[in-house]
Order: sequence, then structure tokens, then C-alpha cells
Amino acid sequence: MFRNQYDTDVTTWSPAGRLFQVEYAMEAVKQGSAAIGLRSKTHVVLGCVNKANSELSSYQKKIFKVDDHIGVAIAGLTADGRVLSRYMRSECINYSFTYESPLPVGRLVVQLADKAQVCTQRSWKRPYGVGLLVAGLDETGAHLYYNCPSGNYFEYQAFAIGSRSQAAKTYLERRFENFVDSSREDLIKDALMAIRETLQGETLTSSICTVAVVGAGESFHILDQETVQKLIDSFEIAGGEEAPAAAPDSAAEGGAAAEQSGATDQGAADQGPAPMDI
Repeated sequence: MFRNQYDTDVTTWSPAGRLFQVEYAMEAVKQGSAAIGLRSKTHVVLGCVNKANSELSSYQKKIFKVDDHIGVAIAGLTADGRVLSRYMRSECINYSFTYESPLPVGRLVVQLADKAQVCTQRSWKRPYGVGLLVAGLDETGAHLYYNCPSGNYFEYQAFAIGSRSQAAKTYLERRFENFVDSSREDLIKDALMAIRETLQGETLTSSICTVAVVGAGESFHILDQETVQKLIDSFEIAGGEEAPAAAPDSAAEGGAAAEQSGATDQGAADQGPAPMDI
């Protein structure tokens, strides 16, 4: 995308009927580290890639708990995501205090979309540069929504956002028909597989991904690294069927090549610093 005479203000329309500032905000979501979500009848799983700016820094938190029955995963500007997650917590607390019942997931998503839409119609504001995957469970079942910076929202069976998310989407599109009747463990394994698709050769470990679960009889919580690593180990064993077994020597050579390729990809990714943490 390039600057033009119609992108200096969020309220200025181009002759083609486009709002460039809103499109730039949507582009910020694509630049953020990947986040994925998938749901069954009883559970919703969120996952994200932990990306640090350098080896000396820690990664930005990408998954937030909103209430016992709702959580969000973000891609884009982390600061904007924190502000919106704090707003969602406030809405849940107010609703619970007033009505003494949990806030329905769909209603919260609509309120969040309305808040994002206001920023596309005020010249003194800017759109939120973050996309949110909202996972929740209410009396109507499990839900997974995507909130866009433009103010649009969509409900999905499974979805992925952020950089390199297309590979995860391809995997989810092949498997989504099985998600409805999937167990909690199968859902988590599919989430880890989708996350691995976004790494492009980098080894999947619990230190570079975060997984959270909410479901029937289970409040929203983030799985600890030890539990995630055990699941990854079992997933790697199951994934061995996808490729033919190789001899020990060739397997060792292949592993070294994969590590070198992963390091190359990581180095290439580090060469393009973003102006803000996304």
C-alpha cells in the first residue's frame, strides 16, 4: 500500500468508495503474529504464536481472559488489544452486576464491533489496529467470533489471523467438518497443528506458542507450558504418519537441514522490524 491524496483522514472517501485508513488498520492485523481459533459443540480453543522482537526480550502476551466464559486472542497492535480486552472485562462485570448472569457472547461481540465502528467515522480518532478472535461459551453453546478493525464481525467454526495465517487457514479448511464432534484433546491437537503450519520450518515448542481453552464445565484458562509440551510431543508422534520413515542417518541430516531452514526463516523475519510491537 502507498500513500495517496485520500488516505490522510479516516473520514475521506476515495473515488472508488474506499476508506484507506481503515484498510491500513486491517493491514496491521496481517502483520501481527498468527492467532488461531477453533470450536466444537462444547469447547473452544485459542492459540497464538509468541514472537519476541529480539533474543534479549520477552514476547508480548496475545491471549487475554475476559471472563470465566470468554477469552480473546489478538493479532496486530498489542496495545490496542489490551485496551479492548479491558473494555470487554468492564462490560462483563457491569452486566453480571446488573443481571446476575453471564454476558452472552454474541452481545459482547456486537458491543465491541460498535466501539470499533465509531473509530471509522470520527476524524479525530483512528481505527483500532488489531483483530480479535473472541471465544466463549453461553447457554446457546460454544462460539468463535472474529472482530475486524472496520467494525465487522463474523462467527466461524475455525479461523486464523495474522502473518502466515493462510497456511493455517488451509489446514483448518481441510479439517473443519470434523471439529463439531471433536473431543477437547483432539481440538487442542488440531490447534497445535494449525500453529505449526504458520511457522514454516521452525520447530514447534511450548515456548513459542500459547494455547487457551474454554468449554462445558471448564472456565477459560491458559494451559501451562509443561502441559502444552506434553501435547506437542504426543502430536509429533501422531504426525509421523504423514511422512515416510527415513533411515537414522538421513533423518539426522534432515533434522539438521530443517533446523538450518528454520534459522534462515527466523533471520529473514527479524530483518523486517516493525515500528510498533505487533
